[in-house]
Amino acid sequence: MIPADIGVRNEATALAWRSFIETGRLDAIAAAQIDPAVVRSWRRCVYRFNPLVRPRLMPIGRSALYSIVRAQQELITIATPFVEDIHQFTEGSNYAVVLTDGAGCLLLIGGDPAAVERATAVGFQQGTYWSENNAGTNAFGLVLLEAMPMQVVGAEHYFNFLHGVITAAAPIHDVRGRIIGLLGMTGPLDRPTSHTLGLVMSAARAIGNQLQANWFLEEANQHLSQVNTILGAITEGVIVWNQEGEIRHVNQQAARMLRINPRTVVGRPLADVFHLPPELMAAIEEGSELHDVELSIQVNDQDIRVVMTLRPILEAGAQPLSYVALINPVEHVRQIAQRQYGAQTGLSIESVQAESSSMRRVVRQSRTAARGLAPVLILGEGGVGKNLLARAIHNESPRAGKPFIDINCRAIPHELMTREILGHEQDTHTRGQPSKFELADGGTLLLDQIENLSLELQAALLHVIETRHVTRLGSSAPIPVDVRIIAATTANLEELVAQNSFMSHLYYRFGVFKIEVPPLRERVEDIPLLAEHFLARHTDSESRAIWIEDEAVGFLIRYPWPGNVRELESVLERAMSQSHNNVIRPADLPEMVRNGRVLVARYPLAQPVLSVDEAEREAILRAGWACQGRVTEMARLLGIGRSTLWRKMKRLEISATIFKQ
Repeated sequence: MIPADIGVRNEATALAWRSFIETGRLDAIAAAQIDPAVVRSWRRCVYRFNPLVRPRLMPIGRSALYSIVRAQQELITIATPFVEDIHQFTEGSNYAVVLTDGAGCLLLIGGDPAAVERATAVGFQQGTYWSENNAGTNAFGLVLLEAMPMQVVGAEHYFNFLHGVITAAAPIHDVRGRIIGLLGMTGPLDRPTSHTLGLVMSAARAIGNQLQANWFLEEANQHLSQVNTILGAITEGVIVWNQEGEIRHVNQQAARMLRINPRTVVGRPLADVFHLPPELMAAIEEGSELHDVELSIQVNDQDIRVVMTLRPILEAGAQPLSYVALINPVEHVRQIAQRQYGAQTGLSIESVQAESSSMRRVVRQSRTAARGLAPVLILGEGGVGKNLLARAIHNESPRAGKPFIDINCRAIPHELMTREILGHEQDTHTRGQPSKFELADGGTLLLDQIENLSLELQAALLHVIETRHVTRLGSSAPIPVDVRIIAATTANLEELVAQNSFMSHLYYRFGVFKIEVPPLRERVEDIPLLAEHFLARHTDSESRAIWIEDEAVGFLIRYPWPGNVRELESVLERAMSQSHNNVIRPADLPEMVRNGRVLVARYPLAQPVLSVDEAEREAILRAGWACQGRVTEMARLLGIGRSTLWRKMKRLEISATIFKQ
C-alpha cells in the first residue's frame, strides 16, 4: 500500500479483511483497492492459519543460528554499515531496520532502542523466520514469493497482531540474480512515511552492488593469481610493460636471466632498467612483432645475450596498449639446437674391433686421447672408420653427456663455409645464426676432411683453440665456448703445410694426440671380427640370426679392400640380401671379392703404393688364412723356405696361432 492517506485506506482495508476472514470472499470493489499480491497471500493463508490467534514466532536453536550466521557472514558484514546509515537517517521515527537471509531468517536488527524493543515485542528477534509460512502475509514473506520490493501496511497483514505496524522489504541479489537476503524496515502504523520503501530498495541494491563488486574483485584476484602462477611456471622469462613504458610484470625466470629484483623494477620506466638494442627499440616504436631474435640487453653495465619474442597487445584502434616480451637464455636455445645437430651414439672404444697389433695401438691411443683436453687428429684412408673412432673418443671422455657435432668440411660450399661454421649476427635482413662452436659448447666438434678449410677458417679455428672464444660474422663481441676439437683427414697434412695450403701452427696444435688408423688390408686379423660384429648388429635389428661360412670368410680375408671397413659392410649387406636360410655362402659374395679383383680407376693414384714390409706382411697374412696357420704349406705357397718364413713372421709380429683361431 502506498503510504499516502494511510489512515483512510487502512480503515477500508480493515473492513475488507474482516469480511474476508468471516466469509472467505472479497467483493470486486474491495479486491480492486487492495494490492493483488496481498489478496493472493490472504487466499493462501486462509486455509492454514487462524488470523485471530497469534503464531508462535520462536527463534531457532543457538547452534543452528550460529551455523546460519557463519554462512551469511559476508552478507552481514557488508549490510551492517547500511543498517547503521538507515538508522542514522531515520533516528526518532521508531522504525527498526531488519536484515534476513534468503529464507527469511532474521540475522540483524538495528535502530533506536525503543524501536528495537517494539519490533522485538511483535516478534522480530534474531533467528525467527518471517516467511509467509511462518508469519502469514507480511512484506518479507511477499518479497520471497514475488521477488520484488513490497510494503504491507496495517490491516494488509493477515494476522491481527500485525495490524498496528508497517513492514517494508526489498530483495538483495547475488551476482547470478538469486535472492540471498532481504533488507526491510518495520514501524508503528501511526507514523507512516512515503520514503520507507524507497529507502530499503536503495540500500538493498547498494548491498547487492557491493556483493557483486566483491565477487568481481575476488575473481580478478583469482585470475591474477592464476596468471602469476602460470607466468612463474613457464620456462621462458616474461617482461610486460605498458604504452608509457612502465614495467608492469617481471616473472622469476626473467629476473634470474637479467639478474634483477622484480620488486624494485616494477613500476619503473623500461629505459631506466635496461639499455635496449636498436632493433628492439625500432620494433617498439613501430608496434611490430619480433620472433626468436637474438639480442644483447645491457643491465647494470653488463651485456646479457638472450633470444627474445616481442608481442604487442593491441586495442581496437590497432594502437599497442602494452607489450609482452618472452626471453630465453642463448644457452637454452643452444641446447635445443644441440639435441637436433648432436645426435649421440652408444659406440665406445671398447667396441672397436682390435685383434691386430696396429689396431690395439689405435685403441690405446684413443683411450689416452679421451682423457685429455688437447685437439685430436685422426688420419687414415677413406672408409677406415675415423668418424666412428671420433665418436668413441667423445663417448669415453668427460664430455660424453654433451653434444657431438660432425661437420664435413668438403660438403659445405666454399662461399658458405665461413658463414656456416662461424655463424653470423642478427641484422635487419636476416636472423642470427649461432656458430658450430656454440652448438657444440660443452661437447665435441668433429671437423671431417679438415684439409678443405680455407686459410681464413684455419686461422679462426686456431683462434678458437687458443682463446676459447668465437666471434660471429658481423659482430665484434667474443662469445666464450668450451669445445673439444677433433679433426679427421685422408690427406698428408705435412705436405700441405709444405705447400702453404695448411697453417703450420694449426697443424702443430694437433701434435699432442695424433692417431693413424691403418687400412683394412694391413689388419687382416680384424676382418673376421668385423664381419661377426656387423652380422650380430643386423641379427639384433632384424630379430633373425645370420651366419657366414668359413669358406666365405676366407674369401673376405684374401680380398685387399680398397674401400676398407665401409666396403666390407657394403659387401656383407649385399650378401645378406642374396643369402638363403640366413647363411652367407661364397656364392653370395660379389664376383670381385671371390676373385680378389679390385676395380682400378684410370688414374695411377687410385691404388695406394705399399712398402716392401707392408707387401710382405699382407702376403704372409693371406697365406696364413688360406693355409689355416700351417707354416710348411704357407712357405710352399709363398715360395720361400720355412725358416725364412719364421724369421719374417717374427720381425712382423705375426703369430701362427691367430690363423688357427
